[in-house]
Amino acid sequence: MLPNHAPPPPQAATLLPRTALELKKSTIVASPELFSDDILRLFHEYPELDTIPVIEDTHPIGLINRHVFMNEMARPYVREIYGRKSCIAFMDKHPLIIEETTPIQELSFQALAAGQKALSDGFIIVRNGSYTGVGSGFDLVDAVTKLQAEKSRMVMESIEYASVIQRSFLRPSQRDLATHLPDHLLHWEPRDVVGGDFFVFRTFNDGYFIAIIDCTGHGVPGAFMTLIMASFLDRILQHDNPRDPAEVMTKMNRMIKGALAQDGDIHHDGSDDGMDTAFMWFNSAERLLTWASAKIPLFIVTPPTNNTASDAKIEQMNGERMGVGYRTTPMQHTWVNHSAHLAPGASVFVTTDGFIDQPGGKKRIAFGKKRLKNTLLEHHALALKDQGEHIMQTFRAYQAEQRRRDDVTFFGFRP
Repeated sequence: MLPNHAPPPPQAATLLPRTALELKKSTIVASPELFSDDILRLFHEYPELDTIPVIEDTHPIGLINRHVFMNEMARPYVREIYGRKSCIAFMDKHPLIIEETTPIQELSFQALAAGQKALSDGFIIVRNGSYTGVGSGFDLVDAVTKLQAEKSRMVMESIEYASVIQRSFLRPSQRDLATHLPDHLLHWEPRDVVGGDFFVFRTFNDGYFIAIIDCTGHGVPGAFMTLIMASFLDRILQHDNPRDPAEVMTKMNRMIKGALAQDGDIHHDGSDDGMDTAFMWFNSAERLLTWASAKIPLFIVTPPTNNTASDAKIEQMNGERMGVGYRTTPMQHTWVNHSAHLAPGASVFVTTDGFIDQPGGKKRIAFGKKRLKNTLLEHHALALKDQGEHIMQTFRAYQAEQRRRDDVTFFGFRP
């Protein structure tokens, strides 16, 4: 089975090969009847050959590696002893043999199990057990890399589209905020392309309802949770009283626990997902703010009475320590409303923990509530949009080179 011509050029693989067939190349093959001297001559005659498959009655029985073979033949007396004997003496009797229809991903698993030789020697490709060609470890690595890149591209395209969807259901709240609360700041920044934070602003004849929500997780899982929570909240606001934030939160808790099968059993297979949140209702005529909060604090800044910054006051209103919807939150748990009359010029701020807990600074500790309150007092006289720019500049300077820990939502309004 000695060739009388050079091997044909490798077949061009498709851009994204899906099976072993698309990695197949033609090459010189040998039969068991060939001597070791014949193989030595082939390797000298075709320096591009790295391996030679050995075929018997169309079936592959081994693979001869150039490096191994040449080293063996260079040893003293080996050529004299084996030169006129069958080439099977120096072949690998257990090469990796792959069916043409094997998917690239499965092929990569088999190559990994076969060890280093699958990358250095490549593999033999067969159709129903009969030899059809060979594949190289280099081409396999290249194919797997391209497939992973394609998968990553498709995933990123999906995530980018998910971001469009997520931003679209935030847009009505942003539009209404601009119309009904011109002096406000809103910074919504997912840690990844999409995130688990979201906000809701709804207007009514006598006031408006505001929700700042931090769902379990971030990235795609967090974004999926925001879709669920937004749907539940929208349903409640359509049919129930938005003027009672605690009752809205209580109903949200029951809906989440019921939908996600979070019955409180720690051995249950259901999820343990939920949200930290602040729900607020502002009565425009009375300038009365009513809120209920699960873990998320509110900060109320009262302007100075004599135009001196030192007279400005900030009150921190901590939320209840019970989150909404989690397995450890009882189904019948109820939250409590709190109320405060807002003086003219007073402003209210709410932030998710991605802002407060972000590590940074020389000691790499959390930004913290105290630093936030000092920043709010420092810039309290500015319009809230300008305050927001200063606050986020301070936040980013503090974060510096530290990795962003979580999604960040920062909201403030001055009615």
